Amino acid sequence: MIKVDNVTKKFRIPHEKRNTVFESLINIFKPVNYEIFNAINDISFEVVAGECIGVIGKNGSGKSTLLKLLAGIIRPNSGNIEINGDIVPFLELGLGFSGELTGRDNIYLNGMLLGLTKKEIDKKFQEIVDFSELGNFIDTKLKKYSSGMHLRLAFSIAIHAKGDVYLVDEVIAVGDNEFKEKCFDVFMNFKKQGKTIIFVSHSLDTIEEICEKTILLERGKIRYFGKSKPVIGKYLQS
Repeated sequence: MIKVDNVTKKFRIPHEKRNTVFESLINIFKPVNYEIFNAINDISFEVVAGECIGVIGKNGSGKSTLLKLLAGIIRPNSGNIEINGDIVPFLELGLGFSGELTGRDNIYLNGMLLGLTKKEIDKKFQEIVDFSELGNFIDTKLKKYSSGMHLRLAFSIAIHAKGDVYLVDEVIAVGDNEFKEKCFDVFMNFKKQGKTIIFVSHSLDTIEEICEKTILLERGKIRYFGKSKPVIGKYLQS
């Protein structure tokens, strides 16, 4: 389902900030010094259809960068990524939302961005509202929502998008404990349906419960990739 072949992603980190037009003008002939940072450094792995793969590692190890590469949000500097099937990214939930529109309008806006047709959204609309638990606020402008309400609505829309591969970045941390349990149940159901899931989390207990295999990233490289329990043990030792 997923094949990652010798993928590298580099970022240029400037050592000098130029925040104003004036600073840019007076330094127009002075080049900015950059440091090259290898966020993902020559990694390769394969995922079989229906597998649920965890990704763990310290902050800055390249976990979110890997998901953005798989989602096609950013492109690698070298190497190749092949994914067979439709992708649903649970990364930056609510991207494309408009604060001036109501929750109802944003369901249609965001749903269409995720590949749903208006007819499909009409059919799923009440399910989305019920899951989000925002029925009393669905016709309120989004700018009046709390951040938690915003994320709950975005998550509720995303789980109704059609996909074969789900890319998940700490999304089960949305909302209170009861809502987190609902989120967890959703992904367990995806797993039962044979969906392919790449799951990034700092919750090692959740990774061990959901994922058969786990990737341990360290400074942009794959330190270990195998059955979840031994890989998590190696991470805790390190």
